[in-house]
Amino acid sequence: MNSLPDEPPAPRPHDTAGPDAPDGAPAVPAARRPGGAPLPDVPAPDRATGPAEPGRLAATVERLRKEAQEAQSAADGRALVEMAKGILVGRLGCGPAEAARQLATLAEQSGGTVLGLAVDVINRAARDRVGEVAQQFLKSAVDGPAGDDTASVRLRTAESGVLAATDSQAVAAALLENALSPLGAHAVAIWVAGPDSSLTLVGQAGFTQEDAARWRYVPPEVATCARLALTRRDLAVVTSLAESGIPSIGRGRHPDSGRVVVPAGTGGRIHGVLEIAWPEALPPQPPRILRQLEALAELCARTLEERTPHAAATAPGAPQPAVVAELADLADHLHDPALVLTPSLDADGRLADFRIHHTNSRFIDPAGRPRSLVTGARFLEAYPAAAENSGLFGTLEHVYATGEPCQAVRTALTAFVDDVPLTTVADVGISRHGPALLLIWKIEDETARLASLLQHAQRLGRVGGFEQNTHTGEISWNGQLFTLFGLPPTASPVPLEDLAAHAHPHDVNSIGRFLRTLLHRRRESSVDFRLLRPDGITRHIRMVAEPVLDDHGRLYAVRGACQDVSAQHWTEVALAATRDQLADSEAESADRSQLALQLQHAIMPPAPAPLEVPGIRIAVRYRPAESESLVGGDWYDSVVLPDNKILLSVGDVAGHGIQAATGMVVLRNALRGLAVTGAGPAQLLSWLNTVAFHLTSHLTATAVCGIFDPQTRTLRWARAGHLPPVLIRGAQARAFPLVPGLLLGALPETAFTEEEVQLEADDVLLMYTDGLVERRDIAVTDSLKQLLTVASRTADSLDKRLDNLLTYSASDTDDDTCLIGIEVR
Repeated sequence: MNSLPDEPPAPRPHDTAGPDAPDGAPAVPAARRPGGAPLPDVPAPDRATGPAEPGRLAATVERLRKEAQEAQSAADGRALVEMAKGILVGRLGCGPAEAARQLATLAEQSGGTVLGLAVDVINRAARDRVGEVAQQFLKSAVDGPAGDDTASVRLRTAESGVLAATDSQAVAAALLENALSPLGAHAVAIWVAGPDSSLTLVGQAGFTQEDAARWRYVPPEVATCARLALTRRDLAVVTSLAESGIPSIGRGRHPDSGRVVVPAGTGGRIHGVLEIAWPEALPPQPPRILRQLEALAELCARTLEERTPHAAATAPGAPQPAVVAELADLADHLHDPALVLTPSLDADGRLADFRIHHTNSRFIDPAGRPRSLVTGARFLEAYPAAAENSGLFGTLEHVYATGEPCQAVRTALTAFVDDVPLTTVADVGISRHGPALLLIWKIEDETARLASLLQHAQRLGRVGGFEQNTHTGEISWNGQLFTLFGLPPTASPVPLEDLAAHAHPHDVNSIGRFLRTLLHRRRESSVDFRLLRPDGITRHIRMVAEPVLDDHGRLYAVRGACQDVSAQHWTEVALAATRDQLADSEAESADRSQLALQLQHAIMPPAPAPLEVPGIRIAVRYRPAESESLVGGDWYDSVVLPDNKILLSVGDVAGHGIQAATGMVVLRNALRGLAVTGAGPAQLLSWLNTVAFHLTSHLTATAVCGIFDPQTRTLRWARAGHLPPVLIRGAQARAFPLVPGLLLGALPETAFTEEEVQLEADDVLLMYTDGLVERRDIAVTDSLKQLLTVASRTADSLDKRLDNLLTYSASDTDDDTCLIGIEVR
């Protein structure tokens, strides 16, 4: 770097001498605005000639605006010049004055400005992505050299703030202060995009803390302005939030706000969104401004690249801000007072207290303290009596530990002011939402609540009240009584003496007895009569009244109530008719049940005689349902076939009553006839399925069919949706494997699987219906295990074994039960 003659250093922002001050002149402080820019000398208006003309005032305002912009640019430029001087001091090892002279010399040699050279020095020293963005922007800008310098100043100033920032909050503040405020923006938000397309607010400037807390987290697929940049993957402009209807942070304070949202990403990956807000509707922006905003988004992308949504979380053990923020937003939309409580742990990690994270606008502290003092405090510090008297804190601990919501009526919330307890009684609702609690504190005026309850009770019960002064004749009716009588509220009430004129002629004598008891005998009385209303409708009314006596025992007034009992009257009439029909139906049902029961007993007697056939002994037990009105469709059968083989079958038809009993007869007889063909059990069940599907009316059933050969002691069997047989050999009982087999009547055609079992002498085979094992509280497989346990017990005979199975059956469904025992000899 060439050394040139010394040149005075550029003035610093804190220099107090004016730019035209002569050498050696004393420094005179210049008038400055709050931002640091000097105020121009503006002549005061001539008091004799009145206010300045409008054109002159507009020109003055425009000149002041330009001077303010120039002052802002100059201040940003001085910051960049100072940064470049610092770089030269570090590289050349010279002092600040020598660095300033070097900048001035190099600028003069290159024919540019000191500010432009400072930007170039910083870019060459930094050699980062932000510098490249600034250079690309300067090349594509459409303005002249002054515009290029201004854009470069803003970018480099924002870059210096971003590089010095320690978190995203500081990044947002640097962007707003150095680059976005000159564009008219009033707020900025930086969002991090999560892997599930959620958005987490990691930095903001210009918005309130309340808005930031409420918008800390945006769940996936929730439409917001920031999500437009994610879905489009490009810059999006929302001219007005009011016109678009899209929600976004800060909309409540600036409903007509304009927004620009830009995706911030690197390497084709979007890390987040930069959202910039204007206080009013946003007019169309030139391409130069939009390119500058895209450059700022790329500047933010470098800070978001290593950040995830979890980086915005609080310390370990603390509630996630997204959950608490959503709960606080929910509390703000409730019509009852509500508090959001977060847990406060002690040093050992145990729950010690709750912190009042948020209170909605409807919450009123019992001590009269403002919400700002209550919010943020510990719950027991604000309401210490909650730990003792009302037990409210214990309830909070329970809800927090178990997650079980709680509703409590007339709970006291007590606060102390100057050692004086102030208590509010209300209904409390507590629920847990993630790591936080929502406490709803519903306070109601007791008098208004009782009056409201009485009014609703009168309306629901169609009750109207009255009072009549017997001395003055004054009558008071409530609104419901006018409605009962079909009169407008402006009509005159009906005196008790004229009540008979509004009643059915057949009820006049009853009203007369009612009035004599009430007015002459001075006793409480009641009467039911038919009221003839002016609109032609007849209502059945019940009137109850009592006399009111003065201190001397004389009748002073009569008060009472009228209730419309028309619905009750017609219900009683309909009930009487229903009783008559029910009596006929019960008699008919009893006849049908008796017929079905006789049919069932004729085919399957409860205690049939044992069947003695060569090679086996068969015993049967049939236990009908507990209620004789529930005649079931359970059936069993054992037949010696023409080839000396034995058909063994058990089945259960779905349903009860005469239809189930007749269906059982059809299937039982059909199986007997089909077995004569000599077909195996699988083929028999296939044919029986055809009978159930085509030859009956929507009949379904389960069954087990077996063919036993006494010569070889082999049993071939198949099942159709039924429980498998049980084999008892010695002291061990086991169930046959559960082979495939669909219930009968479900499909027009189905195939069944057939199994063959080799039996031995003294083996006992059990075939049964589900009424033996079915329970309401446990699975069928567990009930079957209990059956195997009982069946394994020793017994003196086959009959004794079957009796034990029925006695110790675990069934509790009161269903029919069929049980066949086959003992091999």
